[in-house]
Amino acid sequence: MSTTTVVAAAKKQGSLLLLLNKYRVFIIFIGLCLVASLLSDAFLTVPNLMNVARQVSITAIIAAGMTLVILVAGIDLSVGSVMAFTGAVAAGMLTANVPLLLILVGTLAIGALFGMCNGLFVTRWGIPAFITTLGLMVIARGMTLVYTKGYPLVVSNDAFRYIGNGKIVGIPLPIIIMFIVFGAMAWVLRYTSFGRYVYAIGGNEEASRLSGIPVNAIKLAVYGLCGLLSALSAIIYTSRLMSAQPTAGTGVELDAIAAVIIGGTSLSGGKGGVGGTLIGALIMGILDNTLNLMNVSPFYQSIAKGLVILIAVLVDSKFSKLKAAQ
Repeated sequence: MSTTTVVAAAKKQGSLLLLLNKYRVFIIFIGLCLVASLLSDAFLTVPNLMNVARQVSITAIIAAGMTLVILVAGIDLSVGSVMAFTGAVAAGMLTANVPLLLILVGTLAIGALFGMCNGLFVTRWGIPAFITTLGLMVIARGMTLVYTKGYPLVVSNDAFRYIGNGKIVGIPLPIIIMFIVFGAMAWVLRYTSFGRYVYAIGGNEEASRLSGIPVNAIKLAVYGLCGLLSALSAIIYTSRLMSAQPTAGTGVELDAIAAVIIGGTSLSGGKGGVGGTLIGALIMGILDNTLNLMNVSPFYQSIAKGLVILIAVLVDSKFSKLKAAQ
């Protein structure tokens, strides 16, 4: 076999692998659905699929904001604690009979403020995002415990209940909100200068700064948006339970990051998108649902989720090296 033939075959194989990498999240999603349907007859029923999507919606909405943060080569570990605190504040305002519209706007504003605090420490004082958001994670959780005194805050409001429990044409409202959020985020990233700046900063921050892109302002907005979406998830979660739990959101930051990574967004920034994140969140939800239907212990479920995350990171690393080599 000639050298030319070998090179051509290698290039063809590399192109096929890159094509598989491009659509790997969809392939994994379809494959997992097929396996789940074979393992349990209850999986493909409409009530079960609606239940999966509704449970995924809270983590997925947070993961949409996390995607933007990771696209600019950042990280936000505070989203779970912000979710807990904003949910507690919303419940507190409900018990004080504050008008619902003011509650919703105020809760979202508090979430955005937390996110912008993260962005301010990262951009103005140059503190690494991991350290900044870790600190705010602890602070927000402590504020939640102080505010609630460690007890759930039970609320009663029919209009508020509808947010987490209502349906429109038979579809749970949290699912509709989730798709609206992802549709808006996808449009912003693809068709606006803000979206292009996000990718540019993640690809090369210094080059973006020299090109005149307002790097600090964009990163501040990205972290603020992540905090706002955490508050939106808090509203849905609190409405769903009709109570604010001081332990709400524990570990949700890891699930959100996992959804982003499984969805194909690179931890080094500049590559990925919210479409893959949505599929990644659904993969995590389907995995949980399938294991529950099979009565698998929650301890083993955690192991399975951890393995999925490690495999996703490994695959992303391998294909990134392959792409760089070509």
